[in-house]
Amino acid sequence: MLNLLLKNGTVYADGGLKKADVLIKDGIVAQISENIAACDIPVVDAEKLDILPGFADVHVHLREPGFSYKETIASGTAAAARGGFTLVCSMPNLNPVPDDVETLKQEQDIIDSDAVITVLPYASITMGQKGAQLVDFDALADKCFAFSDDGKGVQKEEMMKEAMVKAKAVNKPIVAHCEDESLLSGGYIHDGEYARLHGHRGICSESEWGQVARDVKLVEETGVQYHVCHISTKETVDIVRQAKAKGLPVTCETGPHYLAFCDMDLQEEGRWKMNPPIRSAADRDALIEGIKDGIIEVIATDHAPHSMEEKTKGLEKSNMGVVGLETSFAAINTYMVNAGHISFEKLVEIMAINPRKIFGLPAGIEVGQKADFTVVDRNKVWTVDPQKFVSAGKYTPFEGVTLTGDVVFTAHGGKAVYNSLF
Repeated sequence: MLNLLLKNGTVYADGGLKKADVLIKDGIVAQISENIAACDIPVVDAEKLDILPGFADVHVHLREPGFSYKETIASGTAAAARGGFTLVCSMPNLNPVPDDVETLKQEQDIIDSDAVITVLPYASITMGQKGAQLVDFDALADKCFAFSDDGKGVQKEEMMKEAMVKAKAVNKPIVAHCEDESLLSGGYIHDGEYARLHGHRGICSESEWGQVARDVKLVEETGVQYHVCHISTKETVDIVRQAKAKGLPVTCETGPHYLAFCDMDLQEEGRWKMNPPIRSAADRDALIEGIKDGIIEVIATDHAPHSMEEKTKGLEKSNMGVVGLETSFAAINTYMVNAGHISFEKLVEIMAINPRKIFGLPAGIEVGQKADFTVVDRNKVWTVDPQKFVSAGKYTPFEGVTLTGDVVFTAHGGKAVYNSLF
């Protein structure tokens, strides 16, 4: 178990940042205060560092079981620890799909054996994620984080409404990938200026926001807790804003790449292809405003690793999905904090506090609890080299980009799970 004294750090505690020392003894946070006397354990001068609650990502793809050539729970959670995350929620587009107690147990067994941080699995909304038959919500409720068909939108309105009713009855959220397949028309990047200039087929914005609007109407009818995955359009921001104004239990997330780039930044490489796609500058700006005014409360990476073969076929033919666990903090610090859009405290809220608060999970660094925190150097400048990633996935739009801020230490469950600090 971890024994460590961090001296002179800036600690996020009680809702804000303050200068303090943090003492961890036998894996437990023993004291947070000024001028803790050194004792016979390692002492680190953290004067230029921030000691933050462990980040939480409610939207990752760990690819196991079924696709371990893309990523494993071992490699994915090690990458998460490298990125400062102490909790991630694993999406259900697996083989087998976790759509009943037995298949969910297959995933949970690997988590119990191989994960180095907390992993909470989703169960699917429909059997096999095929959209034809709902899962047994009662049987799965106490074994999953929430219900999602991520990777696919639930196409039938009546089926989504029934799913919401059942999820509400077992007090579990619906976490929705919103995508109307009837509007896709073979598209694979945003239906915008870049697509027109380069002869690509586009994905229209309505394929996302139309289904969000449908679902918000159903939330008003059912009262279910509802969270929208990886929003990318300005219209979606407005729909969630209106839902919140009505007091509906609606929340949403967006990813770092949607805040950093627009479609005119695209290159003819698979590392720029994900679903939903990077959209227009106007969409990006609306997402930034949504974070600033609290409409978007959560950053999630949608970490989605693929093999080299799957990601080196250009924009049209590469698989959808990029990795993000090891760049998320630096990207948000660079493009949101250092750009003057949000405070550093707000970064902590959207990456660590809000995801847990929304879904009823414990958050914060507290005396008497096991050490669960990350230490960051918010001023470290580095250039993204995916070949150095811990993740088996190596494809990111941030490749070659210079970012500011990096994780230097992560503790989880009273143990060091990533350490470049000492």
